[in-house]
This record gives sequence, C-alpha cells and structure tokens, in this order.
Amino acid sequence: MPLKKIQLKPGVNRENTRYTNEGGWYDCDKIRFRYGTPEKIGGWERISSATFQGTCRSLWPWSTLGAGNYLGMGTNLKYYIQYGGGYNDVTPLRGTATLTDPFSTTSGLPTVGVKDVAHGCLTGDFVTFTSTAAVGGLTITGEYQVTVVDADNYTITAASSASSTVTQPPGGGGTVTAAYQVNVGGAIETPAFGWGAGAWGAGAWGTGGSNTIPLRIWNHNNFGEDLIFGPKNGPMYYWDATTGLSARGVALDTLSGASDVPTIQTSLLVSDTSRFVLAFGCNDYGSGIQDTMLIRWSDQESATNWTPAATNQAGSVRLSHGSTIEAVAQVRQEILVWTDTSLYSLQYLGPPIVWGSQLLSDNVSIVSDRAMVTSSGVTYWMGQEKFYTYDGRVNTLPCDLRQYVFSDFNFEQTEQIFAATVSQFNEIWWFYCSANSTSPDKYVVYNFVEKIWYYGTMTRTAWIDSSIISTYPISAYNNRLLYQEVGVDDNSNGTPVAIPAYITSAEFDIDDGHNFGFVWRVLPDITFRGSSAASPQAILTLLPLQNSGSGYNSPASLGGSDNQPVVRIATVPIEQFTGQVNIRVRGRQMAIKVASENLGVAWQLGSPRIDIKPDGRAGTR
Repeated sequence: MPLKKIQLKPGVNRENTRYTNEGGWYDCDKIRFRYGTPEKIGGWERISSATFQGTCRSLWPWSTLGAGNYLGMGTNLKYYIQYGGGYNDVTPLRGTATLTDPFSTTSGLPTVGVKDVAHGCLTGDFVTFTSTAAVGGLTITGEYQVTVVDADNYTITAASSASSTVTQPPGGGGTVTAAYQVNVGGAIETPAFGWGAGAWGAGAWGTGGSNTIPLRIWNHNNFGEDLIFGPKNGPMYYWDATTGLSARGVALDTLSGASDVPTIQTSLLVSDTSRFVLAFGCNDYGSGIQDTMLIRWSDQESATNWTPAATNQAGSVRLSHGSTIEAVAQVRQEILVWTDTSLYSLQYLGPPIVWGSQLLSDNVSIVSDRAMVTSSGVTYWMGQEKFYTYDGRVNTLPCDLRQYVFSDFNFEQTEQIFAATVSQFNEIWWFYCSANSTSPDKYVVYNFVEKIWYYGTMTRTAWIDSSIISTYPISAYNNRLLYQEVGVDDNSNGTPVAIPAYITSAEFDIDDGHNFGFVWRVLPDITFRGSSAASPQAILTLLPLQNSGSGYNSPASLGGSDNQPVVRIATVPIEQFTGQVNIRVRGRQMAIKVASENLGVAWQLGSPRIDIKPDGRAGTR
C-alpha cells in the first residue's frame, strides 16, 4: 500500500470522544500550534535571584519622565515596584504609634511580646520599629512580621534569642516608634471561623459564624509618571515618582487639595486620553458606606479633586443592572464595566454628563476581576462555565475544551483566575485552579488567528505581555518574576530543568477502519529548530486500538515495541528531519503521540507518514 500521510487539523478538542474527533488532536501539555502544526512552547527564566514576599496577583508596567521603566506588583503581603531586578517595598502605612517600654522577652527565646492597645494588626502584618533602648539583651529596630495575641498584644521574632527575661509590665525598650503597614490580605480565598469571623447568626451557636478571608488583589494605574494604587475593597494610595523608590505610597485623601476622595473601591483606573481617575464600587459623597454599583470620577487632570462643581468635571453614575461591579477594563474609546449580571460601556461625553453609561448585554457573567483581556481590538473573558468576546457586540466564544475545563475546576477559587496574552503567537491564556488545587495550576489557550484551543499545566499567579518593561512576557511564580518564552527550559530557580511536553492525537483509522492494518515503518516529520541540546530527541509513539473506544493495545500483544526514539542532531543551519523508523503496530484504529522530556529540546511536528500492510479482520493474532 502507499504511504499514508498523517495530517491532522490544528487545535485540541475534548468535547467529543476520541474517535468522533478523528483527524484532530485530543490531549496535550505545554505545546502550541503555529501555522497549523504543534510545537513545544518556549521556556522561562527568572528575572533576578531576588525574591519578594507574598503571592503576586497583579502587575502594572509604566515609564517615568526620567525614562525609568517600572513594574508595579501587588502581593497579599506588600506592594512593590520592580526596577533593575530589585523589588522595592513601597507598601503604604496605615498609621504610626509612639510606645513606652512595650517589649517583653523570655531568656533563651527570640520571641518578643509587644503591647500596643488597640493595635489593629492581623497576623502576618508588618511593623517597623525605631527603638531607643535594648531589652533583654536585644535591640528591636527594623521591620518585623506580627503574630496577634489579642487586641492589645502581639509577638514578633527577633534575629537572636534574648539573654534575660523582661516581663510586661513594666516592659522595656524605652521610647519606641511603631510604623504599621496596611493590613495584609489572603493568599487564597480561605473560610474563616470563630468568634468575630462573620455576621451575627451566620453559623451554628458557639461558632461565631464564618466568612471568607478575601483574596488580596491590588488595583493600580499610572497617573502620568506617578502611580495610583490600592487593595480591592480598600482605600487608594499615591506614589510620587519624584520621591524615589525608597518612599512609600501615601493615602490619596491626605494629599494637598484632596476633596471627597473615595475611601473604598473595588476597582480603579485612569482614563487614557481624558485623564480622569475613576473609582468603581466606592462610597458616595459624604458617606463612608460602600456602594458596590457606584462609579465616581475625579476632575479632569486631577487625582485629588472629587467634589462635583459647576467649574469642574468630577461626578458619578450608578449602574442599575446587577448588585455589584465585578470587573473593569479600558479598551479602545470606552471602558467596559462588568456587574454580576451585565456588561456596560462607559464613554466620555464631556460636560455636563461627562461620563455616560450604556448597557451592552444582560445575562452575562465574568468569573473574576482579572478574567478578561483585550487583543487586536477584541475583548475576551471567561464567564461562569463559558467564554465571551466583545468587538462592539457581545458574543459567546465557541470552545472545544469547555467541558474539559469546567469539569476539573475549583469553583471556590474563581477569584484567582486571570487572563493573559502572548501577542507574539496570537494567544489568549486563562490560568485557573483545577478541582483539587488552591492555586492556578492549569491553563487554557485560545489562538484567535487560527481560532483553535489547547491547554496544559503551569503554576502562575500573574502575567503581563511584552511591554515597555520587557520584550518578553513576564509572569509571577513562587516569590519571583520570570521572563516567559525565553529559551526552551525551566530556569526559574537558576538551574535549568527540562520542560516535559507532549501532544496526542484523537483516534484515526489505520486503513479502512474495518480490517486490521499492520504498520511496519514510520517516516517522522519533526524539526528540532531552536534546540540548544547537542542531540535533541523526541519520542514518537504509535498507540494502536483493536476497536474505537477500547484501550490501547499492549506492546506484548504485538510481539514488539510500539515506541521508538526519533533523534535529530541539531546543526546550523537546522535542516528538516528525514529518515524512517521500523516499528510494529497492529490495530483498526491508532493514535499518535509526540513527547519530549530532555534539556535543551525544542521541536515542531509536521506530517508523519506510515507504511501499512493489510492484516485481516481477526480480533486477535
């Protein structure tokens, strides 16, 4: 028989059975499709050996007038500005206190007790002490992390153990200044139990109720060369670029000329050309109560004047469809605002209305405030068990992996879902938590040029595409930032590690699907262009089946091996692989798998060919 060319349509489809999807791909990890054929994705490496504290969930790049390319990054513990590979702590303070002899020590232990009546700390908070006297042989100066004992007491851990015991009262340390950073937030969405954890009557008697410690998400946007930022459901802060990277952000409502600045918000942004600061889900004028459907904006070209007047453009509007504003995104000539039931467009109209809202669609959902992204003029987002697009109209985005994604999905951790772009490859990525994970460990990709889907496993918590900061995408992982699509290996810890990658086809008929066929040789079509290994290698596996839907035949039943390494020496220039591999495979249907698991390997699969001999109809041989 003539050689049979295996040419499969691009994209991975898990909506049907393996056999129904004949002629396509069914399973994969860490691959993408480029010009219709699958290849291994690029590698990643750490930006520097420096690390930050907490889990980073939001990134914002911008440039100053002095050509400083900065990257704002919010973690559940702090807010940093990354510059030159270093992480500069600009976390705002919530207050300072002057204490007298607040410390107590125990001989031989590094634990130090601190007394500060109504300190307002949460366990994990940070405090910076300026101390005037030693206590128990220790000088308590610098930054420490807090463990709360009660409303008036907490402990810290010193760098060494105390040499003597000092009790409280009278305590020690002399006159001490304590500077408290804003309270920390949750690294994941965590149920909280116990007295004071929830509203009265929320739980069984004696439990004190329960609620959820919210995930800490920082909202941020640059106002010129400066930065406006704040935690979700918290106040807004301002970082002045002229004060330098050693300066902390300060509360926006404490700046000179501040007037009616919102003290709580669920989202914020700065409009591109018109230069308004907008706060979403904020408190109204003269009220400290949050209105989750209210949008307010400052006067044009002012971050501090929020009081409406005939002489300015400050104002507000309240949306009517839904109960809370879930997410916002600035796109071309409008701002998209998602509520829990609808999508609105916010457009600048000028005085006297200033900003006008228009309902775009009802019965629309979004799973998190970071689940949307815009590329090539189209906005994409993940909703509750489906995907959407907006290009002037709201449309459902057909997904070949919808069932696969949402059947292995942690619905209690949806706030961690975020979208990202890799514009180099025309890709939209969504990172999400699988059913048994409390951190994003899986991703699904939509290639909007080829209109195909694929997926894989990867742990990331934040991502930005190539920008003024870097020609590579940047992601957050394990207390450091990484450059993505660099090289072919995992160099996140300073030592390269191989990135295993594979793709497996759906089932296809070996011959006519009725008779058995015997495959005795395969002509692989694999290029290792881009590999750094001296002898890059991939494994080509043919997986035969006796009947569609049955298990793959075992090698022992075939009297031989069903896999064979396909090796290509990488040279310059890289040439397309040619050759053949003898193999023994018998069945009615078959799937093909290509995988790699060694250092320095990059590969792209073309159109392999197989040589088939008719082998009868019998079920066994």
